[in-house]
Amino acid sequence: MTHQTVNGSNHNSHDPVPLQSHPHYYPPPSSSSSKASFRGCCCCLFLLFSFLLLLILAVILVIVLALKPKKPQFDLQQVGVQYVGITPNSVIAAAASSASVSLNIHMVFTAVNDNKVGIKYDESRFTVMYRGIPLGRGIVPGFYQPAHSVRRVETTIAVDRVNLLQADAADLIRDAALNDRVELRILGDVGAKIRILGLTSPGVQVSVDCAIVISPRKQALTYKQCGFDGLSV
Repeated sequence: MTHQTVNGSNHNSHDPVPLQSHPHYYPPPSSSSSKASFRGCCCCLFLLFSFLLLLILAVILVIVLALKPKKPQFDLQQVGVQYVGITPNSVIAAAASSASVSLNIHMVFTAVNDNKVGIKYDESRFTVMYRGIPLGRGIVPGFYQPAHSVRRVETTIAVDRVNLLQADAADLIRDAALNDRVELRILGDVGAKIRILGLTSPGVQVSVDCAIVISPRKQALTYKQCGFDGLSV
């Protein structure tokens, strides 16, 4: 038997009520897992680079201990005075107001390599000074020196009429005329690199400091003493 509703429609009380469909909820992917994976990759790369760096340092240390490289020896062997000229420009009250200096100095250096590997020398510059005043400069071109070898390198410093002021000119003329001795200093830095298995080591420098005394009358060298300040990276 059916029941009629108020609005006249038929309704069966025993029909099941349809269930409402609910959408499924999926949580967003967690970012913590991706961050952990990224950190793990970075840690692995860091450990790999650290291992390679330690391996390279160990190989270099073994090579250095096996070869025992020595510092380069670069010495001023000979100094030849080719010309010395000192000209007072004017004389006031028996004192020179200025003077000009001209000279040619030929220098021979000896490079000794006692190492089992070669040495590559950079271009070197040497300055001739009188009482702290630079007069001229000489250049030694760069070169490669094989292991267990000795090489001679030469350069000439030419000074063409360099003017000195009153006090220095008076000292120079007195040293040359009365004492027949002019003391000069030769300063320079020699850069060198050691070649090991085709690789070049970091550059080192040897500072050269030589004191020489020349005789203007004899046009010759009368004294020479050289010192080396050692190595600097």
